[in-house]
Amino acid sequence: MAAPSQVLAPRTTGRFRPPRFGLGGSHLGDPGADPGDETRDEIAVATIDAAYQAGIRFFDTSPAYGESERRLGTALKRRPRGEFLVSTKVVGDDPEDSVRASSERLGLAVDLVFAQDDAAYPVLDRLRRDGVIKALGAVSDDWRELDRLVRDVELDCVLLTAQYELLDQSAKPLLDRCVARGVSAVVSGVLTPQVLHMETVQARRLSAVCERYGVSLPQAALAFPSRHSAVTSVLIAASSPAEIRADAALVRQPVPERLWKDPELLRLLS
Repeated sequence: MAAPSQVLAPRTTGRFRPPRFGLGGSHLGDPGADPGDETRDEIAVATIDAAYQAGIRFFDTSPAYGESERRLGTALKRRPRGEFLVSTKVVGDDPEDSVRASSERLGLAVDLVFAQDDAAYPVLDRLRRDGVIKALGAVSDDWRELDRLVRDVELDCVLLTAQYELLDQSAKPLLDRCVARGVSAVVSGVLTPQVLHMETVQARRLSAVCERYGVSLPQAALAFPSRHSAVTSVLIAASSPAEIRADAALVRQPVPERLWKDPELLRLLS
């Protein structure tokens, strides 16, 4: 079976296509921790290495994630630059300075930059036209805000950090608009506590249906978002090599198509 990031999503979006699975860097930075903590550095770098070895070629980070950018750069500088994609976020009032500082911390050029502030997009558009970055995106946990931006801004990509996973598909209108506009969608936060610990009645019922097909609930949760043709990528957060290896193993296990057609599953998802 192909490595996780090399399984292609349906070719319906147009401009920019991140790999199918990526490593989210929010757990790699330890905000507030001592930057000189070598043990934390080693664990983070080993986690990134494990993700790479598992076939992941998309790595998302942010200046807000503590030491995440520096650690990501340390791990990836040993890899051929043409093999992977790096995204980060704008932090602060000067988007160009934010991108430059991120690139310096990474020791790498940044491919994709996400922003939340409307004022950042003209600056990022210029950086995109100048070839400083390859793509620009918007990030939010509010699908309605992203929907507005997809309508009003020439985006390549959106990063939705909530509202599209097994137990909550409220962002579907956004994804439908992304298809219409040729904008790629990246989804994170799909392995919620409700999915991992089956904290709700709905989660337990979904798990029971999945088990009849030999599928675990986390496995189904990782597979579900990409069933929408707008979703090109799913980000998986991990804080240890064992965690990312376990998630990559779930990705590699096929989910039978007949599961998604099960009447009980469809009723629970609706």
